Amino acid sequence: MVEIKLYTPELHDKWNTFVAGCKNSTFLHNRDYMDYHSDRFKDCSLVAYAKGKIIAVLPANRVDNTLYSHQGLTYGGWLIPTKHFTIIDMLELFDEMKHFLSSIGIKELIYKAVPHIYHSYPAEEENYAIYKHNGKLLETNVSTTIPLTHPFHFNNNYKNLANFAEKSGVEIVESHDYEDFWDILGALLQEKYEVSPVHSIEEIKLLQSRFPKNIRLFTAIKDNTILAGSVIFDTGIVAHAQYIASTPEGREIGALPLLFKSLINKEFKNNQYFDFGISNEEHGNYLNYGLVMQKCRMGGRAIVHNIYKLVF
Repeated sequence: MVEIKLYTPELHDKWNTFVAGCKNSTFLHNRDYMDYHSDRFKDCSLVAYAKGKIIAVLPANRVDNTLYSHQGLTYGGWLIPTKHFTIIDMLELFDEMKHFLSSIGIKELIYKAVPHIYHSYPAEEENYAIYKHNGKLLETNVSTTIPLTHPFHFNNNYKNLANFAEKSGVEIVESHDYEDFWDILGALLQEKYEVSPVHSIEEIKLLQSRFPKNIRLFTAIKDNTILAGSVIFDTGIVAHAQYIASTPEGREIGALPLLFKSLINKEFKNNQYFDFGISNEEHGNYLNYGLVMQKCRMGGRAIVHNIYKLVF
């Protein structure tokens, strides 16, 4: 029999130990990452037990009568162990989840499935369970991804830009100069979208100090000046470009193509995937053609982040 309980801070260490062994988890599901913005979300994470042992966890927050998995995370449904958990277990887990959420006044669940590229072993049991519980596809966002075992080449224009930047003396380095890069990033986001980075400079520096092997900044520099950069969230399987930005001079000289050429072919060549990130706005309804084509010209192709709605 499966029993579901609410997460409490006393479970911090047990949660992290369990998540580290899951086949569809990343460092984003560690409580030391999740809880950096705990003041913005009412945590309502779930912990499932069988015979007194944790068998699954669901990062989640609550807004009125709706449970979200989790609004502060890009992805994260039920996180499950690599072994000893089957589709039969997932169906039982969803049955019990439905009863539990109804008992605490939750009427609907907005569920973010973990994209398959982040799985260390096949982990799509949740998709069938969602179907069996009449879940509806609420939102699809497109991310652009390169399989690093057999990547496409850059198109001729981006290849030429990368070569021009290299001949012009642009160098690619790992950096800890988050302040200068955040100035470039903030200016670019304000100019193009009138928004700010999801993480403040204080937040990204805090998270980087907690996860120094997973959160890394790479920059394209010339004459000790940053022309372009990208903050990479490295899960070990996926190197994900969480933030990308360049200066006007960087765009003119081809700094970003050279940066990504280096990251794809050298720094993260042993990962399984390089992911450029989502190119959608308005909950998936708008696809930024210019942005997605830039990523495609460097060899990326589409994977999707699906969000579902279940009503109880």
